[in-house]
Amino acid sequence: MIRRLREDTRAMCDRDPAATRCLEVALTYPGVHAVWGHRIAHRLWNAEFRLLARVLSHVIRLLTGVEIHPGATIGRRVTIDHGMGVVIGETAEIGDDVHMYHGVTLGGDRNEPVKRHPTVESGVRIGANATLLGDITIGRGVSVGAGSVVTDDVEPDATVVGVPARRIDD
Repeated sequence: MIRRLREDTRAMCDRDPAATRCLEVALTYPGVHAVWGHRIAHRLWNAEFRLLARVLSHVIRLLTGVEIHPGATIGRRVTIDHGMGVVIGETAEIGDDVHMYHGVTLGGDRNEPVKRHPTVESGVRIGANATLLGDITIGRGVSVGAGSVVTDDVEPDATVVGVPARRIDD
């Protein structure tokens, strides 16, 4: 467990040029705290302690401004920079080494109990206030521009921007 905490802290230190020391990140970065709290809530969710998991996720949201449903699956070294306003829905799946900025939404597009939130593969960067909706897949290594609205699958290593999001050539 300590190794995972260090791994998360190191990932944020590596991605945020404003992070001067990993101790500072561990003590003061709400996005890191939200991910750590989610890991506990997710275990409770999977152990069928659903109400306790939801209460814990609510407390984490109050403390950090980041709302992650305890049913969401989050990989290793996922970082949320600044954090405020991030919302990650119940059936979202996030791979390893994903970096998100404030205001990102991984939202659903249905009211039925089905897979209704995005799958974000490893190595993705999601810009501030981007919205990804529905059961879509964001391929490995994708960059999603700030403020983009993504409602369709995105192939690996693409860069998408705009409303609705469209691929741009680098």
